[in-house]
Amino acid sequence: MTLTDALGWTLLHTIWEGSAVALVLAVALCFLRAPQSRYVAACGGLAVTLAGFAITLARLMPADPFAQRVAPVLRGVPAGAGTGAFAFASAHSNGVALPPWIVMVWLAGMVLFQIRALGGWFAVWRLRRTGVCAAAGAWQKRLTELAEGLRVLRPVVLLESSLAEVPVVIGHLKPVILMPAGLLTGLPYGQIESILLHELAHVLRNDYLVNLLQTVVEGLLFYHPAVWWISSVIRAERENCCDDLAVAASGDPRQFAIALAALAHGRSGVAMAANGGSVVRRVRRLLKQPEGPRAGLAPVFAACLIVVACTVGLTQARAGAQESPKPVVTPYTKWLNEDVAYIIQDEERRAFKRLTTDEEREMFITQFWLRRDPTPDTVENEFKEEHYRRIAWANSRFGTPSGLPGWKTDRGRISITYGPPDEIESHPSPINERGFPFEQWKYRLIIDFEDKDRTGEYRMTMDPAPPK
Repeated sequence: MTLTDALGWTLLHTIWEGSAVALVLAVALCFLRAPQSRYVAACGGLAVTLAGFAITLARLMPADPFAQRVAPVLRGVPAGAGTGAFAFASAHSNGVALPPWIVMVWLAGMVLFQIRALGGWFAVWRLRRTGVCAAAGAWQKRLTELAEGLRVLRPVVLLESSLAEVPVVIGHLKPVILMPAGLLTGLPYGQIESILLHELAHVLRNDYLVNLLQTVVEGLLFYHPAVWWISSVIRAERENCCDDLAVAASGDPRQFAIALAALAHGRSGVAMAANGGSVVRRVRRLLKQPEGPRAGLAPVFAACLIVVACTVGLTQARAGAQESPKPVVTPYTKWLNEDVAYIIQDEERRAFKRLTTDEEREMFITQFWLRRDPTPDTVENEFKEEHYRRIAWANSRFGTPSGLPGWKTDRGRISITYGPPDEIESHPSPINERGFPFEQWKYRLIIDFEDKDRTGEYRMTMDPAPPK
């Protein structure tokens, strides 16, 4: 399996994995009421989805994804008895090959989303440095007192901004709270305190950093609706958690609800911590007013539909790859696909498959060996005897621990077609110049076999070259 195939299958597997996580989370949210519990559950769901992506990719990743490895195997067959030409092709691929455009579309989308995220971070950086001025000293002092009350250990700077539409927190190590210009003088003192407590709660909870990581995951798994739904749950419950901390510190939920209602509802950047959630829903929750039914599970159902569609697609892909029914093993199919697989010519193979009776097949086999008999006037068929002797030798020497018979291996194929080599230079110990077992077979040319994975199956990795 190539790196592209591994990525493609990982993307497809992540669809059902993420949908399963979203379904479990949706059920859990039906029983969880505390915002902090719902927030932790949603963050865990996003982390599990990302971990599923990473683990699936790790399991499907080829051992050496970036090596330009060519592991050819003999494809051609001799044109006549004892003679022939070498033809080589890459080793068999594992599983069903996926269209490469799947990975290309994902890569393009991921790059676009990460560029979008970088643009958002640049907007935040510009917002932090353009059109800002220090808040009044009294408010900076009051912010420090509120931070000490919430046990915020990092110093927090309060600035007024002519560009910010809503109060926001920017930065993790050196957090800054931006207040829209005029807000500090346009709202009552108690409401401003409630807003500052809310922003300090974001600092206390490290929400800015979590939101950055969340944005990266969204860019990586942008194609999955369940990921976007989980992210929306995280952002909504994050605001609810900070609202609860602000209300607990101020002791006046009504005043904070009024302050929220007075703020313009807007979004100023992907990395801002205090811009998620519905203001109306937050106000209703603070005032303990019932809400109408939510439509938040719609993305989960959409993800489930995608899972069904992908399952059908994967099933069809596998069926397409295996659409030819497995042939019934008979002595004649065994003779065709095993005994003479490396020496029968294409025209002979097609002719044999057209035969309809066992009598015709027996006659064909008899004529097949007679055409290759170097002494047709004698009872013995030296070519046939030598051929089966080579098969027995290959099976006795080159069978692998995984159960692959010797005649199917690269060394078995070469030995059956060309006989035992004139000389074998064997290095079974990994302590050599290559660092893994290898063999060199010498005829009039040199054929190189390597066991890089140390499985006991030596693969032919070099085109035959005349000895120096």
